[in-house]
Amino acid sequence: MPEHRSTRTATARPAGDARRARAAGRGPRARLVGAALGVLLIAGCSHGPTPVPVPSPAPEVAAACADLVKALPAKVLDAERRETSPKSPLTAAYGDPPIEMTCGVTPPAGMAEAQSQCFEVNGVGWFAKQVENGFIFTTIGRSLYFEVAVPAKYAPQANALTDVSDAVHRFDKLVTPCT
Repeated sequence: MPEHRSTRTATARPAGDARRARAAGRGPRARLVGAALGVLLIAGCSHGPTPVPVPSPAPEVAAACADLVKALPAKVLDAERRETSPKSPLTAAYGDPPIEMTCGVTPPAGMAEAQSQCFEVNGVGWFAKQVENGFIFTTIGRSLYFEVAVPAKYAPQANALTDVSDAVHRFDKLVTPCT
């Protein structure tokens, strides 16, 4: 029997390498399927609107709150603004887990005695209440009650208040400064 010579160079490969070589031959198709799955996973993980309870303030409070919420920044603590559900001009949310903001809320329990617990961030007075997974901050000494709920992930949570203080200054009139 004549000796057969191949023009290809033969190299010894373990069996696993042969399977990888065959799989590599399906590369473009496999990559396309992988990319499609990746897009579906990302789409499935994208966050829908954040459920945020909507308060029912008086019409003049709601109008002032709508201006304040509209003036909030595009980002808080580097977290992007996202939609809320139900859609309302009185609410905003940022990031995941969401930092939730609500204007026109009722004063929280304990706030009446809290003037001594008022702390300022960029000239805005706040009342802080620790909750199970973070803090809820409410403006104090202003004409509107504006609430910012910040999850523990963003510790120190009070840093979120620096990002919203300009909007509060412009649209929530100071009545009594922190003492």
